[in-house]
Amino acid sequence: MDPQLTTIQPGGGIIINLEMLWGRWRRFWLKTFRRGYVQKMQSKRKGDFNPCPHEVLDPRDLKYHENQGGYYWDPADDPFAYRSRLPFAREGLAELIVLSTLFFGGAALTTGLLLVTGAAGYIANFGWLLTLTLLLLGLEIVWFFRNPNRKIPTEPGVVVSPADGTLDTIEEIEHHEYIGGPAIEIGIFLSIFNVHINRTPVAGKIIKLAYRPGKCLNALRPESTRENERLEVYLQMPEPTNRPMLVQQITGAIARRIVCRIKPGDELTRGQQFGMIKLGSRTVIVFPREPGLEILSKPGDKLLAGSTILAKYKADSESVTPAAEASDEEKA
Repeated sequence: MDPQLTTIQPGGGIIINLEMLWGRWRRFWLKTFRRGYVQKMQSKRKGDFNPCPHEVLDPRDLKYHENQGGYYWDPADDPFAYRSRLPFAREGLAELIVLSTLFFGGAALTTGLLLVTGAAGYIANFGWLLTLTLLLLGLEIVWFFRNPNRKIPTEPGVVVSPADGTLDTIEEIEHHEYIGGPAIEIGIFLSIFNVHINRTPVAGKIIKLAYRPGKCLNALRPESTRENERLEVYLQMPEPTNRPMLVQQITGAIARRIVCRIKPGDELTRGQQFGMIKLGSRTVIVFPREPGLEILSKPGDKLLAGSTILAKYKADSESVTPAAEASDEEKA
């Protein structure tokens, strides 16, 4: 594990700091006034150890540290498992609550002031324009953090898109260090209107993760792929191919917080959620260029993570565990 990845959101941020502060008060409250609940949850806790910097009283304390392994609760014993079934990205619930409250609350306050004061003329026009702007921003936040179910293709040999967005680049690489030979690199641009949840392109095992701090250039600029903050997910498909693949989560000018909740050794199914990029950004996938590989998407295509097929290898070149529609338990 990259030593920089002490949390699932290595870039930090205001919201994660607010959640950490809230967690301190919550743990104090639970230990002081709900000791029975604490004892009950600790009796159901499994695993050996998690190196997070605070006590682990219930599953909420592991939200930003689940990539460290160790403690966990079975879904049946987790009173907060329902949050994974909500139609919103679980990693973004705090941002959703805070930002939507600010925008919708601001719109309500502005409306109230306009009605109470009986404002007219330019002041009224400005006030209603501000109200409309706040409402639209609030709706965009709700739309941004949505988490729709996806139908995952089950046919063997296919590589699905790791992100929603627009396919804007396809490049052939003569030799890629991790791939170990010729490769195809596909770049996907995510606007603020796309779902920003990332999914695995194939079934496979996580080999390693690498976090690289960097800039937050506009994701449409070519140099953003090289210079922006990123998190690289190295995975390997199961036997008989053992084919390596690489997915890069790259920040943008607006989306500046990468979330990746997996860890080396995890085995994921095709189309399974593994993280997101909070608020345009960019995702890049690199996979081997082999005889029989067919590229099925082209620049300009609109992609859906986990559903859109980017490429296909010969049907007999890999064995794939069939994947059904993404379950609610996979969310966030």
